[in-house]
Amino acid sequence: MEMPKFRPYKRPNGHMEFIEFLDSLPLKERAKLQLAIHTTEELGLQEAVQRLLVKKLTTNLYELRSRQGKTYQRGLYFHVSGSDYVITHGFSKKTNKTPQREIDHSIDLRAEFYQTYKEEDDK
Repeated sequence: MEMPKFRPYKRPNGHMEFIEFLDSLPLKERAKLQLAIHTTEELGLQEAVQRLLVKKLTTNLYELRSRQGKTYQRGLYFHVSGSDYVITHGFSKKTNKTPQREIDHSIDLRAEFYQTYKEEDDK
């Protein structure tokens, strides 16, 4: 089984929401989320699910999970193909429940990704 490889989504306008989110985090919170990504890439998705680093939210939409103190950090992502996964954006929260608006935003970004990808293939 191939190990997953994560990459941030770069929007058509060049905006990379996940990278901007990471850069905005305090050092410890950023390190914890980066460790969750690295661990998932090294050990695989099944092990990451067992370690509660990854959770399925809906069809082809998942979250990378970390916690520092009383704050939860999340990176929402989807599977493209093979070992390729794209992280749409990230956010911090105080409760364990993922807000619907964040799920909806990730779904919109995923649709934008596929539309852009399709347009590039059509050229």
